[in-house]
This record gives sequence, structure tokens and C-alpha cells, in this order.
Amino acid sequence: MEHSLYYYCRSWLLVCSSVLALCLGSRGQLTPGFYRSTCPQLYYTVQRHVFDAMRAETRMGASLLRLHFHDCFVNGCDASILLDGDDGEKFALPNRNSVRGFEVIDAIKADLESVCPEVVSCADIVALAASYGVLFSGGPYYDVLLGRRDGLVANQSGANSGLPSPFEPIDSIIQKFAAVDLNTTDVVVLSGAHTIGRARCALFSNRLSNFSATESVDPTLDAGLAESLQSLCAGGDGNQTSALDVSTPNAFDNAYYKNLLLEKGLLSSDQGLFSSPEGVARTKALVETYSQDSEHFFCHFASSMIKMGNIPLTASDGEIRKNCRVAN
Repeated sequence: MEHSLYYYCRSWLLVCSSVLALCLGSRGQLTPGFYRSTCPQLYYTVQRHVFDAMRAETRMGASLLRLHFHDCFVNGCDASILLDGDDGEKFALPNRNSVRGFEVIDAIKADLESVCPEVVSCADIVALAASYGVLFSGGPYYDVLLGRRDGLVANQSGANSGLPSPFEPIDSIIQKFAAVDLNTTDVVVLSGAHTIGRARCALFSNRLSNFSATESVDPTLDAGLAESLQSLCAGGDGNQTSALDVSTPNAFDNAYYKNLLLEKGLLSSDQGLFSSPEGVARTKALVETYSQDSEHFFCHFASSMIKMGNIPLTASDGEIRKNCRVAN
């Protein structure tokens, strides 16, 4: 049955009418039923692999979500992040030793090539895998628009310059989202993906000591959390990891926003949405809204994911890769 694994998460399911309206209104050349006749095994195959990967390692749901995000922000959603080579995006500074899930995508692609060869793009696999990573973590269901094609080249310099950094001020992050036609609401909503997943000490240790000329520890970081993180990161190489959501680390919920109200955002870019001067002016009210209403967050998250995923290569651009790691 095409959506069989979907029923494992039936109690978590949320379909929002505004998301369905967006699907119908913004699909362009993309459609949820793109492979209905050419590869009907698609949904079951992706579901099975994502479910098995998350059963082995719960964190993989967050990793597949992040893989999609980091793909779409560079050259659009074209699976260019999967391409091997020294000049590949996967070796850009924001992705090196950080972006994960490549083996899951490889396994899905191999199975699909055996049943419907040269039909399903790697870009569509990444987008669909991310959606099931969200769903199987307890998040909202949304119809993924399909019909993307795979890019021919990677863009490492674009990844280095275009991907938002946890060290950047909120205004700069908003500008990078705007560069790919995403607005300030999308910034706050998609940051909520940090309700699952982990981050390395190297990405937040700047908040733990020598923070400024007058403050040793970031004053917008809860003192108890700071002490715990100092213990975690002390004497390490920066690769120790902490949950991004210290309250419910494996559940896709709105606790991420509640944490920000308590100064328990792990990354500076997270806490900045609520505590920084530009955050107070531009994003704080949205953080408060989502902290109070999980269904509101779920609906907006699904809408923003569809919007982000609608930056594809279609028609005559690109190709359908046989192997996601190399162009044909």
C-alpha cells in the first residue's frame, strides 16, 4: 500500500487546509502525483528506508530534513549537495563533518532504480525523505510537490556564502532567506526544525567563554544550561554534540520556541530570534505565537517547507541521475 508506513504516525498527523490550498496554488510544474503512473512504488520505498534509518538512529530524521534545507539554499532543490568531488557542496564549510544522511538517499535510489530505472530524481528523493523525517518524528504531514530534476554541477562557493550561519545576526539570516524568496516568517518557522537534531560544540562554544569584553558567558544563555554545556564541551575537539532542543530532543513539537522564552536556545542564531535587538524588533512576536500554539506552528512549518521546496530544476534543465553522487 502506497502510504502504509504513514499509519505508524497516524496519531501525530496534521493536515492543514491552508497547506492544501498552497499545494494547489503554487505547484507550477510540480505536483504530488508526478510519479503516480511511472513509479507507484516511490512512497513505500522512501517511507521504509526512512523509517528503518530512524529506528536505528532517531537523529536521522533531523539529518534528512537538514540535507533538504542545505540543498535548496544552493542552486535550488536540485540534489547538488549529493555530488561527490573536492569542489562539492558537501565539503563546504557549513556542511563539512555536519551534513548527514547520504547513505540513506543512496539506498533509496538503488531500490528505485531496480523497479523504475531513470525515473525518480535524487532531488525528489531528498525532498520526500525530509518530509518523512518530520512525520516520523511527530511533526505534520504535508504533500510534497514532485517533478524536480537533478543539477549537473555542485556550487561549493555558493554553499559557503549562501547558507545561513549560527554565528550570523538575525538581520543577515533574514537577508539570506530573502535571496531565495523566503520571508521573515519563513525564517522563524523553518528555524523551528531545530526542535529535533543535534549540534556540535564548535557551533555554540563561543557562547560559553570569552563571549565579550565584559561577559564571559552569553548573557542570553540560561546559566544552568551554560554550565551543562561547558562540562560537555570542555577539553574536546569541538565535535561533541548537544540536542538542539534540550526539552524534548527527539520530538517534533513547539518546545523549541518555549525554550527561547527561557533563554535555552542552543545556537546564537536560535536565541537571537527572541533576545537580540533585531530579533525583538522583527521575530520575537512570532516566537511567542508558536510557543503558545503548536498547531499554528505545524501549519506554518508545512507551508514553509512546500515553499522552500518549490525552488527546483524542471523541464529541460538538469537530468535524472542514475547515481545520486555523480552526474550521468
